[in-house]
Amino acid sequence: MEKVKPETDSLVFVVDDDPVITSLVSARLETSGYRVRTFAYGEDCIAALNENPDLIILDFYFLKQGEVPMNGMAAYDEISRLAPEVPVIMLSAQEKGEVVLEFARKGIADYVIKDTELIDNLQMAVKDLLER
Repeated sequence: MEKVKPETDSLVFVVDDDPVITSLVSARLETSGYRVRTFAYGEDCIAALNENPDLIILDFYFLKQGEVPMNGMAAYDEISRLAPEVPVIMLSAQEKGEVVLEFARKGIADYVIKDTELIDNLQMAVKDLLER
């Protein structure tokens, strides 16, 4: 298999508690030349903000055995307070208009629905945001 020439060295954080999602997303982004760091929870991502990511892909809803982790909106609020220059793409199965509107009001750079087109739609959103 021929190696793909990296298009970029941008660092992308992928934050999702589903290892299948993080694996698929990170594999696709790495193939496109992005450096990727994955986290299962928003708290872990926030703790690593000193690595200066160029973009964060953040899940909206997290589950954790025996605990109540920070949800994506709360994580976004903290990320935007600590690193307001870093764009965030929110991932969610949420299709409710009021939830999507709240994402927009908060200033989230993009919103990608977790559906059968997730990987392709996310790759387009990442490329658009990092190549502006």
